[in-house]
Amino acid sequence: MSIPLSTFEEAYSNRSAPWVIGQPQPVVVALEQKGRIGGKVLDVGCGTGENALHLAARGHDVTGWDFSPRAIDAARANARAQGLQVRFEIADALELEPAQRFDTVVDSALFHLLDAADRVRYAERLRGACRSGAVVHLLALSDVEPGFGPVVNENDISAAFAAGWSVEDVRPSRYRGLIDAEQSERLVLPEGSSADMVALLARVRRQ
Repeated sequence: MSIPLSTFEEAYSNRSAPWVIGQPQPVVVALEQKGRIGGKVLDVGCGTGENALHLAARGHDVTGWDFSPRAIDAARANARAQGLQVRFEIADALELEPAQRFDTVVDSALFHLLDAADRVRYAERLRGACRSGAVVHLLALSDVEPGFGPVVNENDISAAFAAGWSVEDVRPSRYRGLIDAEQSERLVLPEGSSADMVALLARVRRQ
């Protein structure tokens, strides 16, 4: 991972993670409503599990992976509190050796955290976790404007998924996160409020 684990562990420990919004991403909700989620589902980089739990509540067979033990602990606690069955596992997206294969993958704000070399490695490892024909829905912050952190563009997605994948669609989207002190000043929004940042939503199919 391009960003050290300690950064994420600290964010989860002091509850400062701007991607933990206490609800699923609106884009993930919309994908499910449109029937774009099916089969065995993987939420890769699941964080505290809001997307995975929403999908499970809608009747999907969901597994959530994250390399942060604190995130997985929180996700499991959230699942217990909601009475939902989701397999939450500690897993590094760059070192995946899955025992099962998935039909649908949701990547909500993991891809853009990786540098160019790691994005290629990620796509290679993710391919091994997917059945032939599986679909990856990738939501990443766009470089059209400053975001909550690293940003990517359409070429970055195409370059990473060049081998063994087909990039079927990339379109403008939005990613919801919480405003920190620095962003509050820049965006003239209250600290702790939510904002929808410019993002890209890609649909990538495993060949």
